[in-house]
Amino acid sequence: MEGGAYGAGKAGGAFDPQTFIRQPHTILRMVSWVFSIVVFGCIINEGYINSSTEEEEHCIFNRNPSACSYGVTVGVLAFLTCLLYLAVDIYFPQISSVKDRKKTVISDIAVSALWAFFWFVGFCFLANQWQVSNPNDNPMNEGADAARAAITFSFFSIFTWAGQAVLAYQQYRLGSDSALFSQDYMDPSQDQGPPYPPYASNEDLDPSAGYQQPPTEAYDAGSHGYQTQDY
Repeated sequence: MEGGAYGAGKAGGAFDPQTFIRQPHTILRMVSWVFSIVVFGCIINEGYINSSTEEEEHCIFNRNPSACSYGVTVGVLAFLTCLLYLAVDIYFPQISSVKDRKKTVISDIAVSALWAFFWFVGFCFLANQWQVSNPNDNPMNEGADAARAAITFSFFSIFTWAGQAVLAYQQYRLGSDSALFSQDYMDPSQDQGPPYPPYASNEDLDPSAGYQQPPTEAYDAGSHGYQTQDY
């Protein structure tokens, strides 16, 4: 969006839902939000099973409770993070200070890159534990589709969050390279200063630049050029 710093319009502009939804950053956030639901939903619903000889349920990923806990925790926190930054994206054009916009974009880069790393760890962890799982622990192959879905969407989430980090970095570069806004820019509607410069008194002016009375010699020289007539 042109006309403002860091890819957003000038503060005070009207919010357009259709334009907001079509933005690549918004699309990636919503896709990441759906993927996180799939991951923690699959693990919560079908990630814990028990055999006919056991009453206590165990994690489908190699009976390792840490694998299920990690998948659920990362999925839920990623879900909440997506909602948080969607709200930040909606409010972002209302931020009048360029410095505050810069901090918001930098946090977006850091958080998105961090979540891409968390999802990479989650994918490797879940895939490894699923691969070494003992088939005898789940002879009926219960929850296998849910486990594969959690692994698959953990893998996809790496790229959606990495994409958000790339877009945020491009947004940061856009703001840094902009020549229309300085770091001290404030929206005109927020400026409470006087509309005109204050009146400067004579004492504030440079005495050397003020009015100087011409020397008396100039008057004397002029008076010598006129002579009175005697009658």
